[in-house]
Parts: sequence; C-alpha cells; structure tokens
Amino acid sequence: MPKLRAAVLDDYQDVALQMTDWSSIAADTEITVFKDHLFDQDAIVERLKDFPIVVAMRERTPFQRTLLERLPKLKLLVTTGMRNAAIDVAAATALGITVCGSGGVVYPTAELTWGLILALLRHIPREDKAVRDGKWQVSMGLGVNGKTLGVIGLGNLGSQVAIIGKAFQMNVLAWSQNLTAERAAQVGVELVSKDELLSRSDIVTIHLVLSDRTRNLLSARELGLMKPTAYLINTSRGPIVEEKALVNVLQQKTIAGAGLDVFDSEPLSLDHPLRRLENTVITPHIGYVTKETYEIFFRHIVEDIRAFLDGKPVRVFK
Repeated sequence: MPKLRAAVLDDYQDVALQMTDWSSIAADTEITVFKDHLFDQDAIVERLKDFPIVVAMRERTPFQRTLLERLPKLKLLVTTGMRNAAIDVAAATALGITVCGSGGVVYPTAELTWGLILALLRHIPREDKAVRDGKWQVSMGLGVNGKTLGVIGLGNLGSQVAIIGKAFQMNVLAWSQNLTAERAAQVGVELVSKDELLSRSDIVTIHLVLSDRTRNLLSARELGLMKPTAYLINTSRGPIVEEKALVNVLQQKTIAGAGLDVFDSEPLSLDHPLRRLENTVITPHIGYVTKETYEIFFRHIVEDIRAFLDGKPVRVFK
C-alpha cells in the first residue's frame, strides 16, 4: 500500500522534524516539509493538490472554503493549537475533511509581552544598536514601577501579564466585554470601562481572541483616548487594532510607541510603514515560538496523524 503524503507548512525555522519522534507514522506517511510561505492561492493549490494530510502552523496559511474546495484529496488538516480562526472548520467538515488540533502553553506569549514592554520603555533595541555602532548611552528610559498597566482581556494569558505587572508594583486596570468584578478581584486588578482604561493607562496590552466582536476593537477613536506618553502592546492578533489608525498615531506621535508581535498580513510586507517607525519594537509573531511550545505542538501533531490513520481521530474540531 503506498504511503500517504503529508505536508508540513510554514516551518520557518526548519525545526519540525527535530521537535519530536515521527517514527510512529513513518511506515504509513511520506512527510514533506515546506519552509517558505505562499500567499497566492493558486500556488498553494498547486503545492498541496496531491497531499491527503496537511499540517498548518497556527494561522500562517489560511484554509477558507475557497481553498478547501480546490483540494479534493485533502482528508486531514492538523493545526497547532485548539483554536484557529484561519480555518473554516464548518466548510472542512462539509467537505469531509477532519480538522484536528494540539495542546500548547500560554506563558511564552505573556513573557514576550513583557519583553516588548521593557524593550520599549528602556529603549533596549536602540541602545544595543548604539553600542555595536561604537556609541554609548543614547537614550533615557522609563521605569514601570508605579505606572498604570491596562490589560484588555483577563483570561489565562491576560491574567499572567497582570500578575507580572503587580509584581513590578504597577497599578493594573482591566476590561473586556465579559469581564466581571468577581474575576477582576480574583486577579487583584481594577475593573474599569474600556474608555477609562485607555485614558488612564501608561501601557495598554491586548489579550483577546480575534472575532467579529474584537475586530477593529481599537480604532482611531479609541487610540485617540490614549495619553501621548502611553504605549500600546499587541501580542494577540493584528486586526484587533485598526492598522491604518495605529500607523497614523505612531507617525503623528500622539502615543509614545507600540510593541507589536502581530499584524494584519503576515509576514509583514517589506514596504510596510511599521518597519520604518522608530517608536516601535516589532517581532515576527513569535509569542508562541519557543522550544517548549513546539515540542508539544509536534508531538500532538504526530499523535493526531497516527490516530487518524487508525480510524480513531483525536482532538477533532467541531
């Protein structure tokens, strides 16, 4: 019996095959790893048309109905994580495609959030470059102690960020559509309205799932409420903040700066204005990109494929 072809997509670091033991599916599958990212749907179809199994890394390659309908051989789509807004699960199910996910951890993104905050306020990238260029002490930083941190979204990830803020002796505010006073009290933060959070905070950090309710949650009006000395951090999803409005307030310096790990379109285009702004620290969607996370992702991917081959799929999206 010929082996089933399995494609692993968007392996930017070329590490997929090193992160776990793939031997349990080696006799039944032929694994092909793709390190590059394709934007063009025709090119994606051409690449994947003969693969019954596809492994997607987070939302790097979207699988909407228009693409899925053009991949009639696709039978199993595995994604990292148990939620993926870039996959039309209903369409996949209707087309007879099983969609499975993986476990993961949230703390790496909370840690990166604080990396971005400290990099911004202490000008770490600028000072690093200056030292390498032969200069010495070219900026004056800000401390976080005593500042006000506004956390938008107080779930598992937002709560971790808030607790670290309290450890830095910050005043911590929180808001989300469904946040209750009881939940805020559990974390030890102050529940306020969205507008009050934006107007009072020295640092605003976003920890929400992208949905119809949260898309463009922060537009020009909301960004206009922020202090000119305030910073915005987004490690959730780019479209939660209206990108054009964000670029405008950064260019006009009506806020002090932004730390961004996520963008409307990824990878970020070479001519994107965010690449040229000095009051930003930008990273390439690496909130979850740690060895610990990848080891879980790929171990579960192999388990998902093995279970599917055995006719007993696990971690199936409904």
